[in-house]
Amino acid sequence: MVNKMRVAVLFGGQSGEHEVSLISASSVINHLDKNKYEIYFLGITKGGQWKYFEGDAKRIQDGSWEADARPAVFPGDPSFGGFFLTEAPDRIYKVDMVFPVLHGPRGEDGTVQGLLELSGIPYVGCGVLASSTGMDKAASKAIFRSLGLPQGEYVSVLMEDWKENSRAVAELVEGSFGYPCFVKPANMGSSVGISKARSREELAAAMEYAGRYDSKIIIEALIDCREIECAVLGNNRPKASVLGEIIPSKEFYDYEAKYNDGGSSRLLVPAVVDKDKAEEIRDLAVRAYRALCCSGLSRVDFFMEKGTGRVYINEVNTLPGFTSISMYPKLWEASGIPYGELLDTLIELALESYKVKRR
Repeated sequence: MVNKMRVAVLFGGQSGEHEVSLISASSVINHLDKNKYEIYFLGITKGGQWKYFEGDAKRIQDGSWEADARPAVFPGDPSFGGFFLTEAPDRIYKVDMVFPVLHGPRGEDGTVQGLLELSGIPYVGCGVLASSTGMDKAASKAIFRSLGLPQGEYVSVLMEDWKENSRAVAELVEGSFGYPCFVKPANMGSSVGISKARSREELAAAMEYAGRYDSKIIIEALIDCREIECAVLGNNRPKASVLGEIIPSKEFYDYEAKYNDGGSSRLLVPAVVDKDKAEEIRDLAVRAYRALCCSGLSRVDFFMEKGTGRVYINEVNTLPGFTSISMYPKLWEASGIPYGELLDTLIELALESYKVKRR
């Protein structure tokens, strides 16, 4: 009888992407090979409480799992090797691997990864450095700029500076690239908090909206473009997938277009891009991945300017969505790696990374 690997799927979280995480986790659990893995459902509520759920995995997606979940503690002390319930602290649920399916701040940004490092338990995905810089668009853009990687014009603004002198910030934007422009929280994903500004008045509204989610804001020049995405997989020798293209149902690919438009937005996989341009994008995806010291997986998003064909790196997502309609698993499926095999590969990469760190 083969011993199963004990995998804790970690989901939920305190960010604005909590619901997306639930959908992603449900999909991951559904595709993990039950003959290989014993799966623990470990969730984090919006309030930050860790809970262990033993019910039907289908209840994770709609959020009803919380009603029957029990408070749990996941200590950073490596002597535990897992987690325990607050009601029964003497029983330790030993874990061989953690599969985080957390999106956004306090989940994707290196905070949970730091805890997992302290726990001594292998985990899927990028480490602390890549997670934190990938989450912070201002930090990642600064790294890309230092390495000469192509990206669009932008300015980074603290909300505190905006509140003290909004006129100066508006004049900076207008003098740099003008309107229309996009305004987004520096530390957020799934297009949460993003809006388009066509005037100084709309810039003010967009800043206030983005400021609900972060104290640091990125303002980007509008690029008339196609949105191209590339999935990257691996540790020291990462590989890039075929390309995908997003054709949004709305003016831009916001949260509603991603998750609530009933499928009106389209994902073209593979994207229709000529061979040389596709190779350029795939090469840039790997370079961006390495620039942030990523491991395991990331999705690299690009803008390809219409007319000129110029390619600009938009951002790197170190824990991309894993829902049934998410681009990352779709890109690898089109590249010859089906969903279940992809999950196996990510777990193998996590074990490889863990061994390297502890040499």
